[in-house]
Amino acid sequence: MDQAPPSTLDACAAADAADPLRRFRDEFLLPDGVIYLDGNSLGPRPRTALGVATRVMEDEWGTGLIRSWNTAGWFELPGRLGDKLAGLIGAGPGEVVITDTTSLNLFKALAAALRIQQAADPARTVIVTERDNFPTDIYMAEGIADFLNQGYSVRLVDDALPLAAALGPDVAVVALSHVNYRTGAMWDMPGTTAKVHDAGALVVWDLAHAAGAVPVDLRDSGADFAVGCTYKYLNGGPGSPAFIWVHAGHQDRFWQPLSGWWGHARPFAMEDSYEPVSGIGRFLCGTQPIVSMALVECGLDVSLAAEIDAVRAKSLALTDLFISLVAARRGDHPLELITPLDHGVRGSHVSYKHPEGYAVMAALIARGVIGDYREPHVLRFGITPLYLGFVDVWNAVDALFDVLDNRLWDAPQFRERLKVT
Repeated sequence: MDQAPPSTLDACAAADAADPLRRFRDEFLLPDGVIYLDGNSLGPRPRTALGVATRVMEDEWGTGLIRSWNTAGWFELPGRLGDKLAGLIGAGPGEVVITDTTSLNLFKALAAALRIQQAADPARTVIVTERDNFPTDIYMAEGIADFLNQGYSVRLVDDALPLAAALGPDVAVVALSHVNYRTGAMWDMPGTTAKVHDAGALVVWDLAHAAGAVPVDLRDSGADFAVGCTYKYLNGGPGSPAFIWVHAGHQDRFWQPLSGWWGHARPFAMEDSYEPVSGIGRFLCGTQPIVSMALVECGLDVSLAAEIDAVRAKSLALTDLFISLVAARRGDHPLELITPLDHGVRGSHVSYKHPEGYAVMAALIARGVIGDYREPHVLRFGITPLYLGFVDVWNAVDALFDVLDNRLWDAPQFRERLKVT
């Protein structure tokens, strides 16, 4: 946005009053006295979630019992919710299912991509991903390379080996996080996808820190596969099922290796050999967790009711405000901004390095400002526009500098790492 951030608390209050998204704050339950800046790890509970949980537990499970697989539409839920989520990531009907975890879906996507490439060019045996990727993405790439045991290997890109230099005739697939979990840096999805394709490789995008927070258009970007979770910006609940998107042109070329009965062409025929169903359904595996899956719809409905361009504009305005307020008060504090200033490559969280980052965040959480900590030394603040406002950001930064200016972090209860938030 070209507009300068508010410079006073009154200006922040005025910006909140004029906010076209302000009505969405009432769609979520947040404790009094808390400024929640960790929705990029776990989104808060939508107000409708309790009613949905009660309906599923009391009526569908309690009364309908096993009949609810048919009468309540349980069996169709992964695809029906996937079609809803498709509208948030630039996908079409029949291209997304909600199922399993992000890690498992990444394994499926990598496996499918590698099988496609193996058939086309067996010399392509390298999986490229980022050294600074979320660890599970690296672990899954390493795991499938080891599992296949056919000369596959993982190549990590970083400042010393940028993506352009890592691409070559031996690369089969590139797995990237659209928004980096630690820094908030965002890849140019269309441009990067085009470069990967020009090198003859396929691309898998991890949308965990992008879906619901930044505009995503998988179809127009030419992407091949995408995975992501629903418990961050999509507010699906702790451990809620993840999603996988597969380009329609790839869906029937090969099936993924976790060939469970839900992905069978005739799951209730109980046949003794596997035949995958046509389409995205073949990326399902086993019986789905219906109670937690049903809650995903609550968050999806809220996100779909908001205009993503307005969400993005407010996200940039709030992150600009956070960055500008910290810069104005930083002084001699060893705070190092690691989030990009450029709007074009910034996601929806702001991160700083501080040598006492863990203790600082612990003290801040004790003040009711809940962000999170990531190694090494990173304070991470999730800016979620549907329920955060300009006054929230002002007050959060004020609390941060109260902790820093008065060294409130320098206390045993904040230094002792009983657990990482």
